[in-house]
Amino acid sequence: MLCQECKQKQATVHMTKIVNHQKTESHLCEDCARSHEDFIQASSFSLNDLISGFIDMGHSQKTYEKPASSKCAVCGMEYNRFKKIGRLGCQECYKYFGNELGPVLGRIHGNTQHAGKVPKRAGSDLQLKRKIAQLRGELNRAIELEAFERAAQLRDKIKELEKAQEQEGGAKNELD
Repeated sequence: MLCQECKQKQATVHMTKIVNHQKTESHLCEDCARSHEDFIQASSFSLNDLISGFIDMGHSQKTYEKPASSKCAVCGMEYNRFKKIGRLGCQECYKYFGNELGPVLGRIHGNTQHAGKVPKRAGSDLQLKRKIAQLRGELNRAIELEAFERAAQLRDKIKELEKAQEQEGGAKNELD
């Protein structure tokens, strides 16, 4: 698409302006867009700025800051430095700054535990293992809450899935 003004260069800036419920769209090249009053040139925005925004989002600054002398015992990374650069220094930083990172990772990923992706056809064994682990967690919670009927149902379901897992494993070994 060519610029609507100069009709020579490729339109790389697309602006939508709504005034009094009237929508106006403009497709301009970078040079023509700069000459417009409506065009506001945004400063560069990095991934680090985005991560930093998630860190501070919805909480006061003091909630996430550790004292300035607080560092990762392995690499020496300070939490304030992580906030600036958006990267941790080593794998131990995840453990050391876990309390601060948990809510941040939850907002970014929707979960604080990595589940990964599994191909549907090839990953049936892994999916079965995950389901069993999930049911075991539910079983433990049911026992803690003394919901013994629910616990018995979960126990039976786990046994069923473990049996299916054994049968699946046996079938794979016969194919090898």
